[in-house]
Amino acid sequence: MKIAIVSPVFPPYHSGIGTVAYTEARELARRGHDVSVFVPRRPGEKKDHAQKEKFRLFRLRPFFRYGNAAFLPQLFWKLKNFDVVHLHYPFFGGAEVVYKLKVKSEKLKVGPKLVITYHHDVVGSGWLGKLFAWHTKNLMPKILAKADKIIVSSLDYAKNSNVKNILEKNPEKFFEVPFGVDAEKFSPAPPRQDLVDKFGLFSGRTILFVGGLDRAHYFKGLEVLIRAKAEVVNAKILVVGDGDLRPYYEKMVADLNLKNQIIFAGSLPAEDLPAYYNLADVVVLPSLDQSEAFGMVLIEAAACGKPIVASNLPGVRSVVEYGVNGFTFSPGNAKELAEKINYFLDNPAAAKDFGEHGRERVLEKYDLKKVGEKLEEVLSK
Repeated sequence: MKIAIVSPVFPPYHSGIGTVAYTEARELARRGHDVSVFVPRRPGEKKDHAQKEKFRLFRLRPFFRYGNAAFLPQLFWKLKNFDVVHLHYPFFGGAEVVYKLKVKSEKLKVGPKLVITYHHDVVGSGWLGKLFAWHTKNLMPKILAKADKIIVSSLDYAKNSNVKNILEKNPEKFFEVPFGVDAEKFSPAPPRQDLVDKFGLFSGRTILFVGGLDRAHYFKGLEVLIRAKAEVVNAKILVVGDGDLRPYYEKMVADLNLKNQIIFAGSLPAEDLPAYYNLADVVVLPSLDQSEAFGMVLIEAAACGKPIVASNLPGVRSVVEYGVNGFTFSPGNAKELAEKINYFLDNPAAAKDFGEHGRERVLEKYDLKKVGEKLEEVLSK
Protein backbone atom coordinates (compact mmCIF):
# COMPACT_ATOMS: atom_id res chain seq x y z
CA MET A 1 0.00 0.00 0.00
CA LYS A 2 0.98 3.61 -0.53
CA ILE A 3 0.39 5.20 2.87
CA ALA A 4 0.60 8.86 3.92
CA ILE A 5 0.96 9.52 7.65
CA VAL A 6 0.00 13.05 8.74
CA SER A 7 1.01 14.20 12.21
CA PRO A 8 1.22 17.58 14.01
CA VAL A 9 4.54 16.66 15.63
CA PHE A 10 7.45 14.32 15.00
CA PRO A 11 10.82 13.50 16.57
CA PRO A 12 13.11 14.97 17.67
CA TYR A 13 10.31 17.00 19.33
CA HIS A 14 9.27 14.88 22.30
CA SER A 15 5.56 14.03 22.17
CA GLY A 16 3.43 10.92 22.45
CA ILE A 17 1.72 11.62 19.13
CA GLY A 18 5.05 12.14 17.39
CA THR A 19 6.53 8.98 18.90
CA VAL A 20 3.52 6.94 17.76
CA ALA A 21 3.65 8.40 14.24
CA TYR A 22 7.36 7.59 14.02
CA THR A 23 7.16 4.03 15.34
CA GLU A 24 4.16 3.20 13.16
CA ALA A 25 5.81 4.66 10.05
CA ARG A 26 8.93 2.63 10.71
CA GLU A 27 7.01 -0.59 11.32
CA LEU A 28 4.74 -0.22 8.27
CA ALA A 29 7.78 0.52 6.08
CA ARG A 30 9.52 -2.53 7.52
CA ARG A 31 6.51 -4.57 6.44
CA GLY A 32 7.03 -3.47 2.86
CA HIS A 33 4.59 -0.59 2.48
CA ASP A 34 5.44 2.64 0.67
CA VAL A 35 5.22 5.14 3.55
CA SER A 36 5.52 8.93 3.48
CA VAL A 37 5.21 11.11 6.58
CA PHE A 38 4.00 14.73 6.42
CA VAL A 39 4.56 17.01 9.41
CA PRO A 40 4.84 20.79 9.96
CA ARG A 41 8.37 22.11 10.08
CA ARG A 42 9.27 23.52 13.49
CA PRO A 43 11.47 26.60 13.94
CA GLY A 44 15.10 25.71 13.28
CA GLU A 45 14.32 22.48 11.44
CA LYS A 46 15.38 21.87 7.86
CA LYS A 47 12.85 21.12 5.13
CA ASP A 48 13.94 17.51 4.92
CA HIS A 49 16.92 15.69 6.32
CA ALA A 50 18.82 12.54 5.52
CA GLN A 51 17.72 9.58 7.59
CA LYS A 52 18.35 5.87 7.75
CA GLU A 53 14.65 4.98 7.89
CA LYS A 54 12.83 3.22 5.06
CA PHE A 55 10.02 5.79 5.00
CA ARG A 56 10.15 9.30 3.50
CA LEU A 57 9.79 12.32 5.76
CA PHE A 58 8.50 15.69 4.54
CA ARG A 59 8.64 18.67 6.89
CA LEU A 60 6.28 21.25 5.37
CA ARG A 61 6.49 24.97 6.02
CA PRO A 62 3.34 26.10 7.84
CA PHE A 63 1.51 29.16 6.57
CA PHE A 64 0.67 29.83 10.22
CA ARG A 65 1.49 28.11 13.49
CA TYR A 66 0.60 28.47 17.15
CA GLY A 67 2.11 25.94 19.53
CA ASN A 68 1.56 22.55 17.89
CA ALA A 69 -1.19 23.85 15.61
CA ALA A 70 0.00 24.50 12.06
CA PHE A 71 -1.91 25.41 8.90
CA LEU A 72 -0.68 23.24 6.01
CA PRO A 73 -2.84 23.91 2.92
CA GLN A 74 -0.26 22.12 0.75
CA LEU A 75 -1.52 18.82 2.15
CA PHE A 76 -4.50 19.21 -0.17
CA TRP A 77 -2.47 18.42 -3.27
CA LYS A 78 0.36 16.40 -1.74
CA LEU A 79 -1.95 13.64 -0.43
CA LYS A 80 -4.01 12.96 -3.56
CA ASN A 81 -2.14 9.95 -4.92
CA PHE A 82 -2.05 7.73 -1.86
CA ASP A 83 -4.11 4.63 -1.13
CA VAL A 84 -4.57 5.58 2.52
CA VAL A 85 -4.13 8.80 4.48
CA HIS A 86 -3.56 8.09 8.16
CA LEU A 87 -4.23 11.25 10.15
CA HIS A 88 -3.11 11.58 13.76
CA TYR A 89 -5.69 13.73 15.53
CA PRO A 90 -5.86 16.32 17.07
CA PHE A 91 -4.00 18.32 14.45
CA PHE A 92 -5.39 21.86 14.23
CA GLY A 93 -4.59 23.29 10.82
CA GLY A 94 -3.88 19.93 9.23
CA ALA A 95 -7.01 17.92 9.97
CA GLU A 96 -9.23 20.54 8.34
CA VAL A 97 -7.23 20.35 5.09
CA VAL A 98 -7.41 16.55 5.09
CA TYR A 99 -11.17 16.87 5.64
CA LYS A 100 -11.50 19.13 2.57
CA LEU A 101 -9.51 16.66 0.49
CA LYS A 102 -11.79 13.81 1.59
CA VAL A 103 -14.93 15.82 0.72
CA LYS A 104 -13.60 16.48 -2.77
CA SER A 105 -12.48 12.86 -3.20
CA GLU A 106 -15.97 11.61 -2.36
CA LYS A 107 -17.51 13.93 -4.96
CA LEU A 108 -15.07 12.72 -7.62
CA LYS A 109 -15.33 9.12 -6.37
CA VAL A 110 -11.56 8.85 -6.48
CA GLY A 111 -8.89 9.48 -3.88
CA PRO A 112 -7.38 7.97 -0.75
CA LYS A 113 -9.19 6.25 2.07
CA LEU A 114 -9.02 8.12 5.36
CA VAL A 115 -8.05 6.51 8.66
CA ILE A 116 -7.91 8.71 11.76
CA THR A 117 -6.16 7.81 14.99
CA TYR A 118 -7.97 9.75 17.72
CA HIS A 119 -5.29 10.29 20.34
CA HIS A 120 -7.05 12.41 22.94
CA ASP A 121 -9.51 15.16 23.77
CA VAL A 122 -8.21 18.71 23.82
CA VAL A 123 -8.69 20.51 27.12
CA GLY A 124 -7.75 24.11 27.89
CA SER A 125 -8.61 27.21 29.84
CA GLY A 126 -9.39 30.82 28.94
CA TRP A 127 -9.81 31.72 25.29
CA LEU A 128 -7.98 28.58 24.18
CA GLY A 129 -10.43 26.44 26.15
CA LYS A 130 -13.33 28.19 24.42
CA LEU A 131 -11.71 27.67 21.01
CA PHE A 132 -11.12 23.97 21.73
CA ALA A 133 -14.72 23.55 22.90
CA TRP A 134 -16.02 25.22 19.73
CA HIS A 135 -13.83 23.04 17.54
CA THR A 136 -14.90 19.89 19.40
CA LYS A 137 -18.57 20.76 18.98
CA ASN A 138 -18.58 22.08 15.42
CA LEU A 139 -15.62 20.73 13.45
CA MET A 140 -14.41 17.53 15.11
CA PRO A 141 -17.65 15.56 14.39
CA LYS A 142 -17.49 16.56 10.71
CA ILE A 143 -13.86 15.51 10.40
CA LEU A 144 -14.41 12.14 12.08
CA ALA A 145 -17.57 11.55 10.03
CA LYS A 146 -15.42 11.53 6.89
CA ALA A 147 -13.09 8.85 8.24
CA ASP A 148 -13.46 5.39 6.77
CA LYS A 149 -12.05 4.02 10.03
CA ILE A 150 -11.19 5.48 13.41
CA ILE A 151 -8.43 3.99 15.55
CA VAL A 152 -8.30 4.48 19.32
CA SER A 153 -5.61 3.28 21.70
CA SER A 154 -8.29 1.92 24.02
CA LEU A 155 -12.05 1.64 23.93
CA ASP A 156 -11.99 2.63 27.60
CA TYR A 157 -10.80 6.08 26.61
CA ALA A 158 -13.14 6.36 23.62
CA LYS A 159 -16.16 5.54 25.77
CA ASN A 160 -15.24 8.33 28.19
CA SER A 161 -14.08 10.96 25.71
CA ASN A 162 -15.53 13.50 23.28
CA VAL A 163 -16.00 10.75 20.68
CA LYS A 164 -18.38 8.80 22.94
CA ASN A 165 -21.50 9.69 20.93
CA ILE A 166 -19.78 9.02 17.60
CA LEU A 167 -18.69 5.61 18.88
CA GLU A 168 -22.22 4.77 20.02
CA LYS A 169 -23.69 5.72 16.63
CA ASN A 170 -20.95 4.18 14.46
CA PRO A 171 -19.32 1.33 16.40
CA GLU A 172 -18.36 -0.43 13.15
CA LYS A 173 -15.96 2.41 12.34
CA PHE A 174 -13.89 2.06 15.51
CA PHE A 175 -10.90 -0.21 16.03
CA GLU A 176 -8.81 -0.58 19.16
CA VAL A 177 -5.11 -0.63 18.32
CA PRO A 178 -2.84 0.12 21.29
CA PHE A 179 0.35 2.01 20.75
CA GLY A 180 3.48 -0.09 20.53
CA VAL A 181 7.04 -0.07 21.81
CA ASP A 182 10.22 -1.61 20.44
CA ALA A 183 10.70 -4.24 23.14
CA GLU A 184 14.23 -5.00 21.93
CA LYS A 185 15.35 -1.39 22.24
CA PHE A 186 13.47 -0.82 25.50
CA SER A 187 14.53 -3.75 27.66
CA PRO A 188 15.92 -4.35 31.17
CA ALA A 189 19.60 -3.50 31.70
CA PRO A 190 21.82 -2.62 34.68
CA PRO A 191 21.99 1.10 35.54
CA ARG A 192 24.84 2.87 33.78
CA GLN A 193 27.34 3.88 36.42
CA ASP A 194 28.38 7.03 34.56
CA LEU A 195 24.78 8.30 34.70
CA VAL A 196 24.41 7.30 38.37
CA ASP A 197 27.55 9.30 39.15
CA LYS A 198 26.55 12.21 36.92
CA PHE A 199 23.24 12.77 38.71
CA GLY A 200 24.30 11.58 42.17
CA LEU A 201 21.45 9.08 42.36
CA PHE A 202 20.57 7.11 45.47
CA SER A 203 20.86 3.34 45.14
CA GLY A 204 17.39 1.82 44.98
CA ARG A 205 15.53 5.13 45.39
CA THR A 206 15.30 6.85 42.00
CA ILE A 207 11.98 8.12 40.62
CA LEU A 208 11.77 8.92 36.92
CA PHE A 209 9.49 11.36 35.08
CA VAL A 210 9.60 11.58 31.28
CA GLY A 211 7.52 14.19 29.45
CA GLY A 212 7.40 17.50 27.64
CA LEU A 213 7.82 20.59 29.81
CA ASP A 214 6.23 22.98 27.31
CA ARG A 215 2.78 24.57 27.39
CA ALA A 216 1.42 21.99 24.96
CA HIS A 217 2.12 19.37 27.66
CA TYR A 218 0.83 21.30 30.68
CA PHE A 219 -1.28 18.25 31.52
CA LYS A 220 1.68 15.99 32.36
CA GLY A 221 1.31 16.95 36.03
CA LEU A 222 4.95 17.33 37.03
CA GLU A 223 3.88 19.78 39.74
CA VAL A 224 1.94 16.94 41.44
CA LEU A 225 5.08 14.81 41.57
CA ILE A 226 7.10 17.75 42.91
CA ARG A 227 4.57 18.23 45.73
CA ALA A 228 4.59 14.48 46.45
CA LYS A 229 8.36 14.57 47.00
CA ALA A 230 7.80 16.16 50.43
CA GLU A 231 6.55 12.76 51.65
CA VAL A 232 9.15 10.65 49.87
CA VAL A 233 12.43 10.65 51.79
CA ASN A 234 15.94 9.61 50.77
CA ALA A 235 15.07 9.56 47.11
CA LYS A 236 15.74 11.63 44.01
CA ILE A 237 13.46 12.51 41.12
CA LEU A 238 15.05 12.59 37.68
CA VAL A 239 13.09 14.70 35.20
CA VAL A 240 13.67 13.97 31.50
CA GLY A 241 12.21 16.55 29.13
CA ASP A 242 12.36 20.24 28.33
CA GLY A 243 10.23 23.18 27.27
CA ASP A 244 9.11 26.71 28.07
CA LEU A 245 7.55 25.68 31.40
CA ARG A 246 10.83 24.36 32.77
CA PRO A 247 11.66 27.64 34.60
CA TYR A 248 8.25 27.47 36.31
CA TYR A 249 8.93 23.93 37.56
CA GLU A 250 12.49 24.81 38.59
CA LYS A 251 11.21 27.77 40.62
CA MET A 252 8.65 25.53 42.29
CA VAL A 253 11.45 23.10 43.22
CA ALA A 254 13.56 25.94 44.61
CA ASP A 255 10.66 27.40 46.61
CA LEU A 256 10.09 24.00 48.24
CA ASN A 257 13.82 23.61 49.03
CA LEU A 258 14.05 20.50 46.86
CA LYS A 259 16.78 21.70 44.52
CA ASN A 260 19.21 18.87 45.29
CA GLN A 261 16.48 16.23 45.27
CA ILE A 262 14.85 16.91 41.90
CA ILE A 263 17.19 16.88 38.91
CA PHE A 264 16.33 18.26 35.47
CA ALA A 265 18.21 16.25 32.86
CA GLY A 266 16.79 18.14 29.88
CA SER A 267 15.79 16.69 26.54
CA LEU A 268 17.48 13.53 25.30
CA PRO A 269 18.11 11.85 21.96
CA ALA A 270 15.65 8.98 21.53
CA GLU A 271 18.43 6.42 21.55
CA ASP A 272 19.43 7.44 25.11
CA LEU A 273 15.99 6.97 26.66
CA PRO A 274 16.28 3.24 27.53
CA ALA A 275 19.38 3.92 29.63
CA TYR A 276 17.46 6.51 31.64
CA TYR A 277 14.51 4.19 32.23
CA ASN A 278 16.99 1.64 33.54
CA LEU A 279 18.19 4.14 36.15
CA ALA A 280 14.72 4.19 37.73
CA ASP A 281 13.23 2.20 40.57
CA VAL A 282 9.75 3.49 39.71
CA VAL A 283 8.41 5.53 36.78
CA VAL A 284 5.59 8.02 37.33
CA LEU A 285 3.03 9.56 34.94
CA PRO A 286 1.03 12.04 37.09
CA SER A 287 -1.18 13.48 34.32
CA LEU A 288 -3.95 15.91 35.20
CA ASP A 289 -6.79 15.42 32.72
CA GLN A 290 -8.05 13.65 29.60
CA SER A 291 -5.49 15.30 27.39
CA GLU A 292 -3.59 12.17 28.47
CA ALA A 293 -5.19 9.12 26.89
CA PHE A 294 -2.55 6.40 27.01
CA GLY A 295 0.99 7.29 28.10
CA MET A 296 3.82 5.99 25.91
CA VAL A 297 6.06 6.51 28.92
CA LEU A 298 4.24 3.70 30.72
CA ILE A 299 4.86 1.00 28.12
CA GLU A 300 8.45 2.14 27.59
CA ALA A 301 9.05 1.89 31.33
CA ALA A 302 7.29 -1.47 31.60
CA ALA A 303 9.32 -2.80 28.66
CA CYS A 304 12.43 -1.97 30.72
CA GLY A 305 11.01 -3.97 33.62
CA LYS A 306 10.07 -0.98 35.79
CA PRO A 307 6.96 -0.69 38.02
CA ILE A 308 4.71 2.21 37.03
CA VAL A 309 2.46 4.67 38.86
CA ALA A 310 -0.03 6.73 36.85
CA SER A 311 -3.12 8.87 37.26
CA ASN A 312 -6.42 7.00 37.24
CA LEU A 313 -7.63 8.39 33.92
CA PRO A 314 -9.57 6.70 31.11
CA GLY A 315 -7.16 5.00 28.74
CA VAL A 316 -4.17 5.45 31.03
CA ARG A 317 -5.67 2.98 33.50
CA SER A 318 -5.93 0.41 30.70
CA VAL A 319 -2.13 0.29 30.56
CA VAL A 320 -1.73 -0.06 34.33
CA GLU A 321 -2.88 -3.44 35.62
CA TYR A 322 -3.48 -2.40 39.22
CA GLY A 323 -1.51 -4.48 41.70
CA VAL A 324 0.23 -6.41 38.90
CA ASN A 325 2.49 -4.06 36.93
CA GLY A 326 1.79 -0.86 38.84
CA PHE A 327 -0.67 1.37 40.65
CA THR A 328 -3.00 4.21 39.75
CA PHE A 329 -3.84 7.18 41.96
CA SER A 330 -6.43 9.96 41.94
CA PRO A 331 -5.33 12.73 39.52
CA GLY A 332 -3.77 15.65 41.39
CA ASN A 333 -3.56 13.82 44.73
CA ALA A 334 0.08 14.27 45.74
CA LYS A 335 -0.31 12.42 49.04
CA GLU A 336 -1.76 9.32 47.39
CA LEU A 337 0.98 9.45 44.76
CA ALA A 338 3.64 9.58 47.48
CA GLU A 339 2.14 6.50 49.14
CA LYS A 340 2.33 4.51 45.90
CA ILE A 341 5.90 5.61 45.24
CA ASN A 342 6.97 4.77 48.79
CA TYR A 343 5.54 1.26 48.45
CA PHE A 344 7.93 0.47 45.61
CA LEU A 345 10.94 2.22 47.14
CA ASP A 346 10.43 0.46 50.48
CA ASN A 347 9.70 -2.95 48.93
CA PRO A 348 12.33 -3.62 46.23
CA ALA A 349 11.39 -7.30 45.90
CA ALA A 350 7.77 -6.36 45.13
CA ALA A 351 8.96 -3.67 42.73
CA LYS A 352 11.01 -6.28 40.89
CA ASP A 353 7.96 -8.58 40.59
CA PHE A 354 5.80 -5.73 39.31
CA GLY A 355 8.46 -4.87 36.75
CA GLU A 356 8.73 -8.44 35.51
CA HIS A 357 4.94 -8.65 35.11
CA GLY A 358 5.02 -5.35 33.25
CA ARG A 359 7.63 -6.64 30.81
CA GLU A 360 5.54 -9.78 30.20
CA ARG A 361 2.46 -7.67 29.48
CA VAL A 362 4.37 -5.52 27.01
CA LEU A 363 5.52 -8.60 25.11
CA GLU A 364 1.96 -9.92 25.03
CA LYS A 365 0.11 -6.74 24.07
CA TYR A 366 2.32 -3.76 23.24
CA ASP A 367 5.28 -5.16 21.34
CA LEU A 368 5.62 -3.05 18.20
CA LYS A 369 5.66 -6.04 15.87
CA LYS A 370 2.31 -7.28 17.18
CA VAL A 371 0.83 -3.78 17.14
CA GLY A 372 2.15 -3.26 13.61
CA GLU A 373 0.41 -6.42 12.46
CA LYS A 374 -2.87 -5.21 13.91
CA LEU A 375 -2.47 -1.73 12.40
CA GLU A 376 -1.64 -3.21 9.01
CA GLU A 377 -4.79 -5.31 9.16
CA VAL A 378 -6.96 -2.25 9.87
CA LEU A 379 -5.36 -0.17 7.10
CA SER A 380 -5.47 -2.89 4.45
CA LYS A 381 -9.06 -4.13 4.82
